[in-house]
Amino acid sequence: MAGYHGRFIWYELITTDMAAARAFYTRVVGWSAQDQSRPDLAYTVFCSGTTPVSGLMDLPQEARRMGATARWMGYISVDDVDAAADRLRHLGGRVYVPPTSSNIGRISVVADPQNATLALVDGLITGQQRLPEPNKPGRVGWHELLAADHPKAFAFYRELFDWRKAGAESRSTEAYQVVLAGEATIGGMLNKDQTDPVPFWLFYFNVGDIDAAIARVEVAGGLVSDGPLELPGGDLIARCIDPQGATFALQGKRSQDGIGRVPASDVGWSTEWGRISSRGRLVVNKMRKDPTSDSGG
Repeated sequence: MAGYHGRFIWYELITTDMAAARAFYTRVVGWSAQDQSRPDLAYTVFCSGTTPVSGLMDLPQEARRMGATARWMGYISVDDVDAAADRLRHLGGRVYVPPTSSNIGRISVVADPQNATLALVDGLITGQQRLPEPNKPGRVGWHELLAADHPKAFAFYRELFDWRKAGAESRSTEAYQVVLAGEATIGGMLNKDQTDPVPFWLFYFNVGDIDAAIARVEVAGGLVSDGPLELPGGDLIARCIDPQGATFALQGKRSQDGIGRVPASDVGWSTEWGRISSRGRLVVNKMRKDPTSDSGG
């Protein structure tokens, strides 16, 4: 999309069971699903209302044989995919799928130098004529890179997309870096926990009631691996795993009857994540507060 270089504009779930994933996310997030398959490709588009939000496709058998698993992948808009892929390779990244024309535009699937997967796209043709609105229900409200070394990761993305660090007013910390693309705050970076096998991008889906959404995750066969964790202003976040093993996150308000909910699993994020919100702000994690600490921050 012209003028949106360096911004996330599309998301794709690559999974091992498309029918099951379709049923799970329409139930949990409230998306509708439209079949946009073609003879050589099974493809579903998830919509929030009438707005396309993300795509769903099958994980190729060759990728499965190589050990690939179900995952969410974000597409970043670039002015020239071929030039961006060349630049990424020059900066130490890897190109898994060379620039090619696809059902959603000209794309390239790549990885940063720490092996976090992402995709580049120009000429997006999914029906999305403008940037997604991150504050609306059903949209992706935040992007978070869990890196092996987030300062080095930021340096790579700065060179590739001209991203900038947010200033002190955003409450960036040494452990969490809030990131700007142009004048827009698009997400943050932090070091991954040791329990996360590889660096990856985590995407936060907006929901109206976090407790109701968490209940839907569990009823539909998913796992809430951490949370809900409270942010300043009343929003809460929870990290989840769908039945096929893809990791995602939810963010939304809490209903009154959900106060005090105990996490569904003791599978944890890093200590840093527990103290720092998805927007890089220090928060009190009341459910995990150290009883020996004099303060919750």
